[in-house]
Amino acid sequence: MRAIQYDEFGGYDVLRAVDVPVPVPADGQALVRLTLAGVNPLEDTVRSGKLPAAAVKPLPIRPGGFGVGVLTQPGASGLPAGTRVILSGGRYGVGADGAWAEYIAVDPRHVVPVPDDVDDTAAAALTAATGHLTAYLALTELAGFRPGQSVLAPGVGGGVGQGGVDVARVLGASAAITTATSTAKADRGRALGFDVIDLTTESLRDGVHRLTGGRGVDVVLDGVGGSVTGAALGALAVDGTLVSIGYAASTRTEIDVTDLIWKNTHIHGFRFALFTPEQINAANTHLLDLVARKEITPVVDRVFPLEQAAQAQRHLAENGPFGRVLLAM
Repeated sequence: MRAIQYDEFGGYDVLRAVDVPVPVPADGQALVRLTLAGVNPLEDTVRSGKLPAAAVKPLPIRPGGFGVGVLTQPGASGLPAGTRVILSGGRYGVGADGAWAEYIAVDPRHVVPVPDDVDDTAAAALTAATGHLTAYLALTELAGFRPGQSVLAPGVGGGVGQGGVDVARVLGASAAITTATSTAKADRGRALGFDVIDLTTESLRDGVHRLTGGRGVDVVLDGVGGSVTGAALGALAVDGTLVSIGYAASTRTEIDVTDLIWKNTHIHGFRFALFTPEQINAANTHLLDLVARKEITPVVDRVFPLEQAAQAQRHLAENGPFGRVLLAM
């Protein structure tokens, strides 16, 4: 089968297209023939060698944490062969061979069936960058979100930005706000019905105060990091919560500690290891149902052929795409 892997850590050029045997599932494992896989920021972090050695499998590494395909060997999944599924959870592409391949052997707990009304592209876009799943778990399990509260998810082009706004609106947020670093992206977000703060024309804090009547937001889903984290803390309402999810801009920030003290601010870190497979599967099942009902529509920026995985990673990391980046098998 065709696959992408690397034998050393480094730049985009270490990614190689290879021909390897189709994996043989271990006892109980399921085998999935993939049609599409997501390209996510974590894969760039792993390939660059920025994770501790103990956190990743020995080289070679086959990237790809999420994808969609057809179950060819059900294993102990309880699903019939031929079922379309998404990969749901697991450490694929980090602790085990990932989804940038024509086939993948997976723990049967890590597949969720795709409804007939959801096509492969929509299913793959939902899981790529895991923005919707991350937002759903962060709001419902960590932030204690309640209908009527307001949510800020910076980064209108990114997974957490788009997913955060989509999920917050479905859950009953009084305001679901995101940000853009260019007027063009702000206009694209507004065309989708998003409340967007154009950071080229006003500050994050000023934009939040304008959109919330000066109150601030109750929850921040921060997938950006860097200076946005400090600004977002300043835009929180009293008793507000910030969930730190990613660091697309930078791993370092500067904060005003009075934003923590005077507002009784709560901060949580997010990682999928906090959640059980059952929690992740239930969330993905609910999100797929929302896609089927057209209540959320994940946005696709571009689909690359598998052999152009290096170009796809570069596009995601350097070009600021608006929507998800996918690989087609």
